[in-house]
Amino acid sequence: MYTVADYLLDRLKELGIDEVFGVPGDYNLQFLDHITARKDLEWIGNANELNAAYMADGYARTKGISALVTTFGVGELSAINGLAGSYAESIPVIEIVGSPTTTVQQNKKLVHHTLGDGDFLRFERIHEEVSAAIAHLSTENAPSEIDRVLTVAMTEKRPVYINLPIDIAEMKASAPTTPLNHTTDQLTTVETAILTKVEDALKQSKNPVVIAGHEILSYHIENQLEQFIQKFNLPITVLPFGKGAFNEEDAHYLGTYTGSTTDESMKNRVDHADLVLLLGAKLTDSATSGFSFGFTEKQMISIGSTEVLFYGEKQETVQLDRFVSALSTLSFSRFTDEMPSVKRLATPKVRDEKLTQKQFWQMVESFLLQGDTVVGEQGTSFFGLTNVPLKKDMHFIGQPLWGSIGYTFPSALGSQIANKESRHLLFIGDGSLQLTVQELGTAIREKLTPIVFVINNNGYTVEREIHGATEQYNDIPMWDYQKLPFVFGGTDQTVATYKVSTEIELDNAMTRARTDVDRLQWIEVVMDQNDAPVLLKKLAKIFAKQNS
Repeated sequence: MYTVADYLLDRLKELGIDEVFGVPGDYNLQFLDHITARKDLEWIGNANELNAAYMADGYARTKGISALVTTFGVGELSAINGLAGSYAESIPVIEIVGSPTTTVQQNKKLVHHTLGDGDFLRFERIHEEVSAAIAHLSTENAPSEIDRVLTVAMTEKRPVYINLPIDIAEMKASAPTTPLNHTTDQLTTVETAILTKVEDALKQSKNPVVIAGHEILSYHIENQLEQFIQKFNLPITVLPFGKGAFNEEDAHYLGTYTGSTTDESMKNRVDHADLVLLLGAKLTDSATSGFSFGFTEKQMISIGSTEVLFYGEKQETVQLDRFVSALSTLSFSRFTDEMPSVKRLATPKVRDEKLTQKQFWQMVESFLLQGDTVVGEQGTSFFGLTNVPLKKDMHFIGQPLWGSIGYTFPSALGSQIANKESRHLLFIGDGSLQLTVQELGTAIREKLTPIVFVINNNGYTVEREIHGATEQYNDIPMWDYQKLPFVFGGTDQTVATYKVSTEIELDNAMTRARTDVDRLQWIEVVMDQNDAPVLLKKLAKIFAKQNS
């Protein structure tokens, strides 16, 4: 019998989802049977629901959309931090919550995984703040509600929530006969008017600059952005919250703009532009060094998925992917300003000396290859990577707005499951790793082969830089990081481990890790706890002042 569960899974397949993440619980087990019975879907069981949400987020950043399954109450609340991060950073994740039967809920039975008060809508209400749409499936509405929320996820690029009672999942249904409604390429009247305003502003501008942000990545419209930049010869920069949105080897690319901490020549180019066109960007504190950008509303047009501003005045919103695609249809004279080339460091000399943050990131720049996926934990790693130029066709994953420590380890694994052809390089600190290290077992079970750099600097270096450099709350237990993969089921056949503390040791480990493509590569990098990237040291002072 074809059921609601089958209908939902068929729709997930239609969206391009091939793997589903999550944790089993008695309220979702029958639904999981439908997943494991299919040959075109794979169940990826996680160590906990938070990690499942992080993995689903990373998968969606690479593949476009993802799904995870939790059980009612205890499971969904464990995952909600991950969903909040996806909401903040515009990542479409579908959370499917297996819940008690309709009869149990209607009769307000005092069953397990509830607060014992008969209120079965509490957790839905909690999710309202971090979901773009919520569906509570019933006998009357199941197929239509599934279609509605999945369409919202696709168009708004944010998480959606589906409450799936056990009995509704097993209810008879008809297979979908038409595809989900996708947005058309046809601009609305409002979008056409805004496009004309952008064209007029560009025609009048003498020295414009484009700033790209994270929504370019969320909507997977990097190619459309590049067509616009190439056609009109426009200079472009990206925020750290959007790194990877444009080819950093291209002549039009100026570098990463970080507000007052930006390289002076590039900062002047951006701050003194007569038109600053932001596309899919948000000027957050971490992206602009505490809101220290040097341009004003009088210079700025900002086109985003949730807000459109013309010189400080709000306009009606646009469908971002459709709008950015239309930018290359504009007609005005090409700009001919000479484009400054991206500053790239010379290949660093490798010495038999203690490894420093500065030398480490220089060596990382030389280590990157075209097509790699780079994942930077929101700590020394993200700030170290911010000004490391990426190669063509590279993908970058970070979480600078939500900034939940530990996010990147599961996220990197989810991303690699989504794109096994790309070599994934994860840079994560010891403090962050301790939050989500349980998924190391998942990585080994799934035979994933990322190169993981675990920066062992004895605690929370970001926090030390901001406040409490010697306080005990910034200390963590010291683990034997090099041996962790073997604790979680790894063997010499599945994992290669290294522990390095000098430049030459790191260079040797990098060389071996790059060529060993059949095993997970685990490199413990020991550095001084008081050492930090220059950008982080500058930002820490700004954040400390901002928090005072």
